[in-house]
Amino acid sequence: MKKLSLFASAALLATSMTYAGGEGWMHDFEAAKAKAAKENKDLLIDFTGSDWCSWCIKLNKEVFIHDSFKEGVADKYVLVELDYPNDKSILDEKTIKQNEELQKVYPVQGFPTILLADAQGRPYGQTGYQKGGPEAYLTHLSELQQAKTQRDEAFAAAEKLEGLEKAKALYSALKQTPDAFQSLYSDTVNQIIKLDPKDETGLAAAEKAQATQANFESSLQAAMESQNIEELLKLVDTHIADQKLEGEEKQQVLTIKINPLLSAGNFDGVEKLLDEIVAVSPDSRLSKSVEQFRATQLPKIKENAAEKAE
Repeated sequence: MKKLSLFASAALLATSMTYAGGEGWMHDFEAAKAKAAKENKDLLIDFTGSDWCSWCIKLNKEVFIHDSFKEGVADKYVLVELDYPNDKSILDEKTIKQNEELQKVYPVQGFPTILLADAQGRPYGQTGYQKGGPEAYLTHLSELQQAKTQRDEAFAAAEKLEGLEKAKALYSALKQTPDAFQSLYSDTVNQIIKLDPKDETGLAAAEKAQATQANFESSLQAAMESQNIEELLKLVDTHIADQKLEGEEKQQVLTIKINPLLSAGNFDGVEKLLDEIVAVSPDSRLSKSVEQFRATQLPKIKENAAEKAE
């Protein structure tokens, strides 16, 4: 009996850790979409790090676990928790794999990220931690919900048009959604491109640029994981040349080289790189940051490296 009791306690603990939001939150994304479609609701998706993200934990304790919040959203949203904990043992393998794939589909930049999306999973609103407790958060969500109304009205108006006018109207409606997630509106994107073969909206060019950037970032990640510094440096230079980057945009991409060169202990290379960055646009804000790094942080990094080498 004692062993059974301990096992039950451990199971309950694992459940509470896995489902940080408590009861009422779903974790199977496809099942959540199906439920939302059946009940004519939207999705409230919480990208969280339940055992390491302090703001996620704070938002959960102050808002998400409270019955008043769950009751307040019950008629509008299906709640979905996508957890990315440090301790992977609190999730089953199926959920881990699902969440990893969804992080590629939804390029969130930090945790917590809260997305409001329709039943198809297309985001129309984005937020994060908000102070004030459940009632204030519900008010905030109601304000974000207005974006869906505006989106749907714009799409409906566009459907009454034809040809290029329709393409422009659809593009205008699409731009009312969060920029980072517009690729999830694939049907609308494809329709605009088809109606606008000369790309007067600029959408096709934007899609191509986004795909190029995504490929660049993926290649960089692979080079970093394999610790292939030469390949990484080459990727940066090729990207700058191919995209004809100038000014602060070029400076920003060049900064990618700093950490790999530091990791390799190539301080001469770092110095030359800093000179190159500043030369692109000497009076830019980034140039000032680079010079400050050179004057204050780089000497300390060199000193620490020399001490470790002794």
